[in-house]
Amino acid sequence: MKCSMRQLLRSYLKKHQLCQNRLVTKDGHCNIEYGNVKYKNFFAYILDFWTTFVEIRWRFVILFFVASFTLSWFIFGLLWYWICRNNGDLEWQNPPEGHKPCVLNLKGLTTAFLFSLETQTTVGYGGLDITPYCPGAIALIIIQILVGAIINCFWCGVVMTKIALPKKRVKTIRFSEVAVICPNKGALCLQIRVANLRKSLMIGSQIFGKLLRTKVSSEGETTILDQVNVDFMVEAGKDSLFFVCPLTLYHVIDKTSPFFEMAVDTLNQQEFELVVFLDGTDESTSSSCQVRTSYIPQEIMWGYKFLPFIFRNKEGKYCVNFSNFAKVEPVLTASCAECFHNEKCHKHFSTKGIDNQGFEVINISDPASITKM
Repeated sequence: MKCSMRQLLRSYLKKHQLCQNRLVTKDGHCNIEYGNVKYKNFFAYILDFWTTFVEIRWRFVILFFVASFTLSWFIFGLLWYWICRNNGDLEWQNPPEGHKPCVLNLKGLTTAFLFSLETQTTVGYGGLDITPYCPGAIALIIIQILVGAIINCFWCGVVMTKIALPKKRVKTIRFSEVAVICPNKGALCLQIRVANLRKSLMIGSQIFGKLLRTKVSSEGETTILDQVNVDFMVEAGKDSLFFVCPLTLYHVIDKTSPFFEMAVDTLNQQEFELVVFLDGTDESTSSSCQVRTSYIPQEIMWGYKFLPFIFRNKEGKYCVNFSNFAKVEPVLTASCAECFHNEKCHKHFSTKGIDNQGFEVINISDPASITKM
């Protein structure tokens, strides 16, 4: 029991350390901190208040929502109290017989706040009424109604924008937890998988990658997060993906590839991060979104390939078996890219496959386990 607890603790600490070392997490968040930001730069967030309100957390949206309405009711309540006080309408002022009040039955600060709330929310219980004898009161009620409409429109826009953010759409697009390196149609390729869990298509989808690493130039200058382009494609090309079903994307490891000088025994000793981007437009909402994930050397498996996941059932319909989406099996692969191109040094790896837990395993004999196209 103690042994298993230690193993779980070590596994958790290892995963936590890997997460801290990433620039982009597996779910696409950028792990970076900004330091020494001057107060003048924070003022820019206030000027761009719309983006600030859209990006803040829901708890702060609710807090500012309640505060803005309550504060506006209170401020206008003070103004109504001031108008009625100057006109001598309050109860403690003992208005004389035949006095013409600005607001009927407004007797103090509490009733002034209630009248402000009823006016701005258009409730109108009937106990408090404005009279036509005070031009200032008429002007104030017009101003309050306009201000209330602006506040309502602003918060409706913020809530609707936050709900419709493309960030929510990316939750239904999944990448494989690992990448593999194996032969594919006469070339050594790095492969990943991506799946769209919704039936609505991603229009104009494009995928590309960036290899991030620390580079030291010949002059001794160190460049942190040096970026190298990594092209991905499918059999039909790379310009526009037909994202109707999960896709296996591959990058050809040739002499122009940044992976060309790597080998199976040196891969885990490298320090790099492969960030993969998928851009597209959602068919249902016409909103553009970008999905990101990353792979570190420990998540790239040399000498393995993905299992097939698309087949046809007895009725002739195309089906997707998601239990095989993230599963891999060993395959005969050269130990390095140079060896592959020289047709030497081929090495066979373990015959034991690895079950990646990126997706839940589903029994293929169960009709619920199949996604029909």
